Amino acid sequence: MPRVKTIEDLFYDTLKDIYYAERKILKTLPKMARAAQSADLKAAFQKHKAQTEGQVERLQQVFEIIGKRAVGKTCDAIEGIVAEGDEIMVEYGGSPAVDAGLIAAAQAVEHYEITRYGTLKRWAQVLGYNDAVALLDETLQEESQTDQDLTVLADAGANEMTKAT
Repeated sequence: MPRVKTIEDLFYDTLKDIYYAERKILKTLPKMARAAQSADLKAAFQKHKAQTEGQVERLQQVFEIIGKRAVGKTCDAIEGIVAEGDEIMVEYGGSPAVDAGLIAAAQAVEHYEITRYGTLKRWAQVLGYNDAVALLDETLQEESQTDQDLTVLADAGANEMTKAT
């Protein structure tokens, strides 16, 4: 008879998923920074790369807290979102619309991460992983702030640059 899966198993699987996603994002952010036309957007992607490195370190700490090895599990969702971002860079590269497209792709990533970190934080609370709760919440706050910062960049001009004249 197969073992019944628990919320602890689900927590670990979801942690592996976001660990994979964050490491994938680390590889993608420099490409996005190079493709961005706005200096502010380039800087935002560079800042988020540094933040993401810290987020990966925090995830490694969460793995330690639960006594499991830090290992990623292929995240099809992030693969799809990154592929869409790559498509934008190819199809709109060098055009006035590229920054708006890059912001949209980056926000799709942020929204995915926000849902994952919110869920993981709640499950960590339920499982009594109090140290993990604080680490996951710190990352959740960073991801939410990054999403807000991207909206400001979009509203400050990236979306306006896409209009035909």
